[in-house]
Amino acid sequence: MTMPLINIIRGETIPVAPLNVRTPVVKLPIWLVVLWETVKALAWLVNGYIRHWYVTLPVTGMTWLHLAHGWQALAGLVGGVTVAATGWAFGHRPSWLRFGWWPIFAKIRRLVYRRRWMAAMVTAGLSISYDKRTIVPEIRRVRCRADCDEVLVRMVTGQIPDDFAKASERLAHTFGVRQVKAIPGPTYATVVLVLMRGDSLHDTVPPLPVPYRPDFTALPIGVQEDGDLYRLRLFGTQVLIVGATGSGKGSVIWSIVRSLANGVTVGLVELWGLDPKGGMELGIGRPLFARFASRDFAEMAAMIEQAAATAQERAARLAGKTRQHTPTVDEPLIVLVIDELANLTAYLTERQLKDRIKAALGIVLTQGRAVGVHVVAAIQDPRKEVLPARGLFPTRIGLRLSEPAEVDMVLGDGMRDRGALCDRIPQTQPGIGYVTLEGDTTPMRVRLTYCDDETVRDMADLYGGAE
Repeated sequence: MTMPLINIIRGETIPVAPLNVRTPVVKLPIWLVVLWETVKALAWLVNGYIRHWYVTLPVTGMTWLHLAHGWQALAGLVGGVTVAATGWAFGHRPSWLRFGWWPIFAKIRRLVYRRRWMAAMVTAGLSISYDKRTIVPEIRRVRCRADCDEVLVRMVTGQIPDDFAKASERLAHTFGVRQVKAIPGPTYATVVLVLMRGDSLHDTVPPLPVPYRPDFTALPIGVQEDGDLYRLRLFGTQVLIVGATGSGKGSVIWSIVRSLANGVTVGLVELWGLDPKGGMELGIGRPLFARFASRDFAEMAAMIEQAAATAQERAARLAGKTRQHTPTVDEPLIVLVIDELANLTAYLTERQLKDRIKAALGIVLTQGRAVGVHVVAAIQDPRKEVLPARGLFPTRIGLRLSEPAEVDMVLGDGMRDRGALCDRIPQTQPGIGYVTLEGDTTPMRVRLTYCDDETVRDMADLYGGAE
């Protein structure tokens, strides 16, 4: 029997391989190396030609046309395409943008993003080091719209959309855009980066036409960042408006009131106004309100208690019959419009009145949504000690805020990372804010319409009926 070879080192026996195997060195002829590199180069060119067909095919066609028929034919083709495209653009601009311009622009933007992509992912901390390799997320698709690009990204294993949300500010500076928002993609392991190139909400939004019959599931009160109307759902919710002084809280209030104005005229809506600041904000539209209080806090407490009693009475009567009250002339939708809620919940010195208001307000906020008793309240300070019932407002509109921490107080945890930069809204742009809905993790940037004093007076005279 053949004994295994061993080494004796410090008294230990260590097996030694019986054979010393070396990697063979194969010498290739130079012509074979040149042939292999040529094949790889051709494969790279073919792959690039097919991959970028939207550029290579037109270039190939124009080159062939020039060689086969001269520059006159090429000039005629270019001129004809230019005339046809111009006529299409002026004749039916929406289809031209959708099928002509935006797809071409998306290809150009994709090249821009690809050129900076590796550096952007590494410096933003979105790359993964694995097995001595750097793995970065992959661009899958780019779509362009008027003021933004939507980049569908395949995430690296182990990443979540919140990782991109936290790096959104770094990505915005890297790609030279105003803002980047990260939205969960249509499939697992994908995220959509919305890169805002411009600002469609820069200009003031004029008052919108008053709806003939208010749709309580979609009240038009402003414009979204994508250019569509922002429609507020009032059914089944309570609305909280939070913003610093001069941020445009009045714009939100009067936009909502304007969308309900015709409902006031026909008797489907009753507006109850509470203006603890003496009527400076809501008093100008006094004829629109069925009930109004501006100086007497006891009267305000009684109004909220009456609303709570109405909500409880309706709930008891509708129990087992329906889950959503339908407004009628006999039982209209009641909307409590409160200009500065903190004056009733935190700054009121009479403890008995404060306790009455808090108790009644809690009943309205918890039981009023389904029975047609709603609250639209504005406040400056979002702290919990100022507004203990903050969590009872499913719909919250955050206008300009003083500190970054206040954004998550108003809209929910992590909303600032997801793009709700309320603390970055300029003072010169009142009425701009972010909206979050219950169960929706993506904040929406909107600008509410601006109703000046004359517009409010005219609206009150035309649609109001209160004495």
